[in-house]
Amino acid sequence: MASKLRPALGLALVFSSGVTAAAMAQGMTPGEAVLDGLDYPWDIEALGDVIYVTEKAGSLGLFDGEGFTRLPVETSVPILNHRGGGLLGLALRPDFAETNRAVLYHHAGTPEARYNRVIEVERDGERWRETRVLLDNIPGHPLYNGGRVAFGPDGMLYVTTGWVENRALPQDVESLAGKILRLTPDGAVPGDNPFPGSPVYSLGHRNPQGITWDASGQMFAAEHGQSGHDEVNRIVAGGNYGWPVIQGDETREGMLAPFAHSGRSTWAPSGLTSSGQGLLLAGLRAGAVLGLSETGEVTEAYGAYGAGERLRDVLVVGDEVYAITTNRSPRRDGASEDRLVRLAP
Repeated sequence: MASKLRPALGLALVFSSGVTAAAMAQGMTPGEAVLDGLDYPWDIEALGDVIYVTEKAGSLGLFDGEGFTRLPVETSVPILNHRGGGLLGLALRPDFAETNRAVLYHHAGTPEARYNRVIEVERDGERWRETRVLLDNIPGHPLYNGGRVAFGPDGMLYVTTGWVENRALPQDVESLAGKILRLTPDGAVPGDNPFPGSPVYSLGHRNPQGITWDASGQMFAAEHGQSGHDEVNRIVAGGNYGWPVIQGDETREGMLAPFAHSGRSTWAPSGLTSSGQGLLLAGLRAGAVLGLSETGEVTEAYGAYGAGERLRDVLVVGDEVYAITTNRSPRRDGASEDRLVRLAP
């Protein structure tokens, strides 16, 4: 795919915690829409010349640079597409090229009794079919579900979960809510997890929706704060990131301060990736991909395609940077007019 589109011109970026979408758009070249007609896409991943896109209503599509093929995901438990819940995170298995198998995070249950699942799916002709459940009964919420899945450099599967608006659960190691979880690719608990017999890898999270690793293998996560105080955290095994006890610059013994945070302004961060020269963060409220240096400092950002579009996820493919929009708020139901965008520096 990279050969079919004009290359971007570099990725060394950082951002200002007080920046607004309007300010970032001034004097900047907007991104180029390379695929229109998406409806609330949530995650993008790439392999070779193909970009894979989940849509919240329950499809996992393929974009080859020329056309988009939307394939339904068939699950043993129906996907609940309501408010912020639906088909969310995607991770292509390390052996995807041979097996056509991927991992998905999806919402289930009813609006009165919600929960989340991590499943494995396999492409079967013109559909994706669930092959097994890797983790079930993750607490659910209309808005705070986490939802990201990713394979780390260690080959393990990492999963982010939301706090479900229950102040007790993020600090409770026995609960799966408000956590980053770590599983083997088969859904078992690794023997070297920080809490023996538990999938919990880190705790004290509010609504983490982005995870990535830098070139050194260091893990980072991005999460939504409450009334500002969005965070990017440097994740360590067993780390406690403080929610709801501390936020921003507050400290407490045994709890870790964020690598960077937005103060009283709001980025509404979701997808997070490494550019090789720092981190790139998709900002829903910011309406841009924000850049974070290796020391957490700020300078400039990619403007969104069109003023004010909400960016859900960001992906680096070779020398190019892509993002997806989710322009409808999760506080409302209905269609969302969205696109896949190639960003100009």
